[in-house]
Amino acid sequence: MAQKKILLLTGDYAEDYETMVPFQMLQMIGHDVHAVCPDKAAGDKIKTAIHDFEGDQTYSEKPGHGFVLNATFNDVAGADYDALVIAGGRAPEYLRLNKNVLELVRHFFLEDKPVAAVCHGIQILTAADVVRGKKLTAYPAVAPEVTASGGTYVSVNVYEAVVDGKLVTAPAWPAHPQWIAAFLQVLGTSITL
Repeated sequence: MAQKKILLLTGDYAEDYETMVPFQMLQMIGHDVHAVCPDKAAGDKIKTAIHDFEGDQTYSEKPGHGFVLNATFNDVAGADYDALVIAGGRAPEYLRLNKNVLELVRHFFLEDKPVAAVCHGIQILTAADVVRGKKLTAYPAVAPEVTASGGTYVSVNVYEAVVDGKLVTAPAWPAHPQWIAAFLQVLGTSITL
């Protein structure tokens, strides 16, 4: 297996599991993962939030862990990475307002590189105008944005992922096993037992 260099985009109040789990799992199998947030540097911490599904009309939110970034957003260039992962949570609602974030995301689509996005992370994709003609899923509240941006929203169980070419999406962290497995397949990473 060839090691891939993967960029993970996150930010303050990103979902805790949707930041930490892909970061650690991709490192565990040998990929080089750089976690970044605009206006923060390597060694800075972001605050995360834990979103849970407890039978209310929407998810609940609790304080998560502090997550230490290992790269500086201003130092990264899309050309240096093989793939992109976008965490969900509340961070995407403000990260999508950053033109440098949108330009970076567009690079991965223009170069047909693997992209994995989960939950509200899809808001960054819709703002970057890269979902037109694609099938994808997201947290259900993001479905109108997907449709308005020209994508086809696919309603799936919270434990499932959707793959369209090199784009891998999931509605929320309960889909991690399927979402990350599908992303590894798109990356060309195989694990044998």
